Amino acid sequence: MPSNAFKPLSVGLAASVAFFVGYTILGLQGWGTPATVEQAVGEVSRWCERVQPGIFHEPVNALSNLGFMVAGLWMLWLLGKDVVAGRTGMMFGHSPIALLYAGTAIWLGPGSLLMHGTHTAWGGWADNLSMVMYILVPWLVNVSGMGRWPTPRLLSIYATLVLVYAVGRAVNGWGLGINLDFFGLSIAFWIISEVLYRFWSQWLRVASGFMGFVVAGIFGITPFEMMAEPERFWWVLLFWLPGILATGPAPGRRSYFPWFALGVVSYLSAFAIWQTGKPDHALCDPDSLLQAHGIWHLLSAFATLCFFLFLRTERKAPSD
Repeated sequence: MPSNAFKPLSVGLAASVAFFVGYTILGLQGWGTPATVEQAVGEVSRWCERVQPGIFHEPVNALSNLGFMVAGLWMLWLLGKDVVAGRTGMMFGHSPIALLYAGTAIWLGPGSLLMHGTHTAWGGWADNLSMVMYILVPWLVNVSGMGRWPTPRLLSIYATLVLVYAVGRAVNGWGLGINLDFFGLSIAFWIISEVLYRFWSQWLRVASGFMGFVVAGIFGITPFEMMAEPERFWWVLLFWLPGILATGPAPGRRSYFPWFALGVVSYLSAFAIWQTGKPDHALCDPDSLLQAHGIWHLLSAFATLCFFLFLRTERKAPSD
């Protein structure tokens, strides 16, 4: 067995433990001034659960994020098994892309936990950044494959986007001061690029941007709203970016059943449940141990695992 086969798993475990140790130490000193959007202790939070004193202001909504950490650590364990078995590929073993995917899946947990646990502005920043850091990976993988980018270019573009977003979000808040929902836009980029990855053609490159409107509609944003507020939804013009970057057909073929389909169903189910985890919803019970937002976290964590397994189904495309 290679001596370093499970080193990333050991690092992931150590980082996870270190996070909770640091979190506890800081939390015992008090989190300081809460964010302006958060409620006081005893009130019902934005995500239905009643705000508690102590280091976890929303205990269920905070600790349910362990699902992301467990999912990501399991990915690292599987990647270690790849090394032992000699399996190689973009999403196998110690490939930088595979490790990046697993690492961002783990980081989704601490990021969201910091928001629900601390109710601070910096916790909200960490939560939003963790989502962007994860969702960048699949669509950049897709366009880099079709654009024939070398791995160093993909990683440098990824790092640049993360850095720019992190600073922009810290300075200008949600929307980066220009009404840009980069997380939501990246979901559209992923689906658009996935369609291109499977059915690439020059014609589809031109038409692919219209798929973004379908994705937006699934999440409740209609073209009528977009036309009514063009200054708010200007970013729909970026729906054509994946098509511009996808200069050639995909280098591989993936199996969309069962893992991609299961991931989509899991995430959309999570989104539907997420809608019920708000104070004004009839199903909201702020004192229950069963919180809709906590279920959203667990189902979303499962979705990240499904998409990881889906990306591992890729095989080299047959030659024409």
